[in-house]
Amino acid sequence: MSEKLEGPACHSAEERRHTLPDQGATSLVVTGIGELFDGTGSPPAAGMAIVVEEGRIAWIGHEKNLGEASGGTRLDVAGRAVIPGFVDSHTHLVFAGDRAGEWEARMAGLPYVAGGIARTVEATRAATTRDLSMRAQRLAAEALRAGTTTIEVKSGYGLDVRNEARLVQVAAALTNEVTFLGAHVVPSEYGARCDDYVDLVCGQMLAACRRECRWIDVFCDEGAFDADQARTVLEAGRRAGLGLRLHANQLHHGPGASLAAAVGAASVDHCTYLADADVEALAGSSTVVTLLPAAEFSTKAPYPDARRLLDAGVRVALATDCNPGTSFTTSMSFVIALAVRELAMTVTEALHAATGGGADALLRHDIGRLEQGKRADFVVLDAPSVSWIAYRPGVAMVAAVFRLGELVAGTLPRSLL
Repeated sequence: MSEKLEGPACHSAEERRHTLPDQGATSLVVTGIGELFDGTGSPPAAGMAIVVEEGRIAWIGHEKNLGEASGGTRLDVAGRAVIPGFVDSHTHLVFAGDRAGEWEARMAGLPYVAGGIARTVEATRAATTRDLSMRAQRLAAEALRAGTTTIEVKSGYGLDVRNEARLVQVAAALTNEVTFLGAHVVPSEYGARCDDYVDLVCGQMLAACRRECRWIDVFCDEGAFDADQARTVLEAGRRAGLGLRLHANQLHHGPGASLAAAVGAASVDHCTYLADADVEALAGSSTVVTLLPAAEFSTKAPYPDARRLLDAGVRVALATDCNPGTSFTTSMSFVIALAVRELAMTVTEALHAATGGGADALLRHDIGRLEQGKRADFVVLDAPSVSWIAYRPGVAMVAAVFRLGELVAGTLPRSLL
């Protein structure tokens, strides 16, 4: 069967050639690609084709080298651009209530000081598990429709043993990338007894949550946890077999970014305020810096200096930080547009950070890039060029979303596949 999408004309780019290997029956052959961005950081290329077998990319190369792939469905995307599915490596999808009033106050000039988390904790503790699950599912589905094929989800709005366990169970129904964030802030019932709360996080709470999680995270910043407390949490997580992540340097200069590099964290997120020593430490480490510009957009805070990080050789990812208080968006396209406009990133750099960079932040080698052997998670844009993601901010640019080679969202009728 062969289908063609009516769409925009092709735009040319640097050509890449591969030799088509011998192959058996294919599940999908995608042709007519206007521009293909493969997530490796290379510029988009024109005239490419993708062959999918059993949910993986069996071949990717220039369409003129395709020949007659046997079997399967041929999909002509009619000059549309194709990119890897977005990898959103930092979200807080499981919560109840909203903080629209807090947002309105910030827009009127009040500063963000992280105190609103307590209101979300109160609402989340009072919500039923069913209500939490339904809201999280809606947000995850919204993200998928916008092109996100892999999403990380944190806990952090329960802050007691029972509720943190509930949150990671809800998150685990959405994704394999679940992060235990019991050390988000100190809950009100602990008052100034921060060390006592750290003991709870590292003991009973971690024991109740670890089976559902791949990661542990801690907020190391003013108003949250200091470096010694953060290190204690991370080392407890490491002993429990979890990978390490940090929220750090969002509100002020502090030790979190350098701590992340020192302990070998997979990712350190926010990083709005960095000293030269922090940048040097990160550049010499394996830690990815995940930038969250929608949070700065929503808090009127200064944007992080992505150019400084990239020029120093630091690996950078982009993510939404979707949460009810400081970044209530699931749109990676919006984040990319902000990165290009406000963080001085090129379109190619921003797209890489939102795909391959996000995969690096999750230590995933099977996603985020369109290469032979990797998962066939990709997005067909309703545009001739990948630059339109930033060029047309706020416009729905996704025509179709494929996960493991299967159509899972978008305007392309399922009947075609």
